[in-house]
Amino acid sequence: MTPTTPDGPHESDLGWSLAVLLRHWHERVEGRLSDVRHGSRGYHVLTDVAEHEAPTQASLAERLLIDRSVMTYLLDDLEEDGLVRREVDPRDRRVRRVCVTGRGREVLEEARARVAEEEQQLLAGVDRPTQDLFRDAAAQAAEAVQRRSPGTDPCAAVREVAPTTSGPGEGSPGEGGRPVAGER
Repeated sequence: MTPTTPDGPHESDLGWSLAVLLRHWHERVEGRLSDVRHGSRGYHVLTDVAEHEAPTQASLAERLLIDRSVMTYLLDDLEEDGLVRREVDPRDRRVRRVCVTGRGREVLEEARARVAEEEQQLLAGVDRPTQDLFRDAAAQAAEAVQRRSPGTDPCAAVREVAPTTSGPGEGSPGEGGRPVAGER
């Protein structure tokens, strides 16, 4: 089946396909993560901290493609909510390690279930083996890109190639092709 829009088919247009999926994923998931401060961004931080043994703030920011100063504020809020804590690295006192708390694990477990429900609904038009194949291929591709270009800001890359002016609904999420305030 060839995906189509009012403008016509988008055969093999990876960018269009990913943009449609990401937009719908974001719309669905943000609503379901309203109890996690910073929504999907907070969710991704919690997930990463829970899956990696006490990452540094810097490595966490790099892996999640979040500016270091933004990561500081994000962690401040998650720490204030009792979801993470920052500990001094005993080998280097200048370094802070981020640890998930018991409450953070509970919140993450509940959030993961809600995200999984939304992802299942998002991909409901595709059979299960294809969904699994898509997830695996997307994860492998993302990891390969990260290995080749660690620390790359995807928003900066988009800004380099995206037109700076476009009509409503075209280009990036904001009006006139400019990003919406607060989005990265």
